[in-house]
Amino acid sequence: MSARISSRNSLAAIVAAPLLVGAGALATSGAALAACTGPGAPTNTETKCWTAVQIPGNPLRSYDISWVNPHRAEYYLGDRSNAGIDIIDTQHLAFTRRLGGFVGVKLNANGTVNNDISGPDGVVTHGRWLYAGDGDSTLKVFDLDAPDASALKDTKSTRRGGDAGDPTRVDEMALTADGELLLTVNNAAEPPFATLFEANGDRSFSSVREITRITISATLFPDTPGIEQPAWDPKTKRFYVSVPNLGKPGGCKDAGGNTVTCDGGLMVIDPETVTPGTFVLGAFDPAKNSGVIPLSNCGPNGATFGPHDNLLLGCTPANNATNDSTLVINATTKHFSHVNGIVGSDEVWFNKGDGRYYTGSNRNCRTTAPCPTASTQAAVLGVIDATSVLIETVPQSSGSHSVAADSKRNLIFVPQSAPVRIVGAGGDTTTVGEQICGSTNGCVGVYVHDVDRDRDGHDRDDHDH
Repeated sequence: MSARISSRNSLAAIVAAPLLVGAGALATSGAALAACTGPGAPTNTETKCWTAVQIPGNPLRSYDISWVNPHRAEYYLGDRSNAGIDIIDTQHLAFTRRLGGFVGVKLNANGTVNNDISGPDGVVTHGRWLYAGDGDSTLKVFDLDAPDASALKDTKSTRRGGDAGDPTRVDEMALTADGELLLTVNNAAEPPFATLFEANGDRSFSSVREITRITISATLFPDTPGIEQPAWDPKTKRFYVSVPNLGKPGGCKDAGGNTVTCDGGLMVIDPETVTPGTFVLGAFDPAKNSGVIPLSNCGPNGATFGPHDNLLLGCTPANNATNDSTLVINATTKHFSHVNGIVGSDEVWFNKGDGRYYTGSNRNCRTTAPCPTASTQAAVLGVIDATSVLIETVPQSSGSHSVAADSKRNLIFVPQSAPVRIVGAGGDTTTVGEQICGSTNGCVGVYVHDVDRDRDGHDRDDHDH
């Protein structure tokens, strides 16, 4: 399948206006360059760098998860550098507004970013409703149809009485297909936990309420340090949650008794069987299709569902230094296989429009695994086909760990960090992001995969992500 663009002028007409907007933003950066140049814009890949959307305000030092609602033609980014959710029009490729009220970037004593208490973090949408996690252990609920000044409709704390000393972030999250249930995770809490909420569905008013808190059994899986991205599977009607490192009795030791890093796991949650208040998830029960599954050679962060009920997990050497591939597991059979040549992902996304998985792999191995340190890793956008075969990798800024795609327009959005010389710790240590952006402020790089060689913007997907 070729991605060469035969109707480049038709898309050029669409993006002309946002490029002018970007030029205005560049004037404040002191560095106006051509966008989509350098290693991040190779000419020999099917996935092409098309343009860069400039983000006003502070340069992008820290950001987290992104999301696309193709039917609203909107992209959303948890922008901690500017303490808000950035919104981009995916039809005209222009920044439109920011939903504020978040805690923003919080620093450690040594000047590095403290991810555990910074926000916003995770973000998802259904219809008019946007849900986002903040660094103070709160969930914020926005009405996208309301004026900006009154868009924030609710703030829910996931802390309880015993958590007063642990105000860590509400991180990643997932919604059921009908938008009625929301699962969030507090990955930095001790112990980590998920919270199941009743969400707003298609209602015109907000009525979010907590149903239960979900933890992993400390008896079966002691000292599990965190949980990460959840995903909803409409076929099995379960939430599946990445567990970066799954603890075990006696600790994580090899056959010789040496302490090693534990492999990860997968939480399988049936919302119909959880008990209100607090629910402890134990060992996996095949008869109930519920519980915790230990994984092989995978400490995952990201999770996304593709075709045939396959779940792609973003394994990373950041969690287990021996990880050297990406895992695909079938939610029904639990059979699995590994995708070689790509690892180190945080957020991952399946695009129904072109039938491809995209990975925000900021810790991919430069050559061979294991690759436990930054000097042996490089950030790339991974492109994997529906049969779980790696197609290509495209270089990104060193901090690029977030990715989302518009399935109607087959546009892929990858935030780029501002250069380290501009923002300090957390900034891009390469020149890749600056060349993609055409600025030193950071940006959201826009990639295109031309499926039908017709850039007319017509719908290719009739379903929400």
